[in-house]
Amino acid sequence: MTKRYCLTLDLRDDSELIMEYRRYDEKIWPEITMSIHDSGIEDMEIYLLGTRLFMIMEVNGQFSFEAKANADAANPKLREWEQLMWKFQKPLHNAKPGEKWMLMGRIFKLEP
Repeated sequence: MTKRYCLTLDLRDDSELIMEYRRYDEKIWPEITMSIHDSGIEDMEIYLLGTRLFMIMEVNGQFSFEAKANADAANPKLREWEQLMWKFQKPLHNAKPGEKWMLMGRIFKLEP
């Protein structure tokens, strides 16, 4: 059974940086794609409006945020990618130090 998570993050308010960020997302490094799949994430989409990013992840039973964070910390290529992404990303006002993507809580679901 899959589970869905929605997360959000802001980009720096700089049109040149946003365009550069979009180019990286169009050609994500293969090591990053592999780490996403290996963690149990089966599908991921990221949307952009202005400077606000919105991510939807579909995960399997193998996925956990803690395991993903531990695997990322042990992966030098992933650490390099995350360091590069900080050039473009800006934490939300209520983020803890070093926190990037923040989990959103669902407040509505259309029922049949």
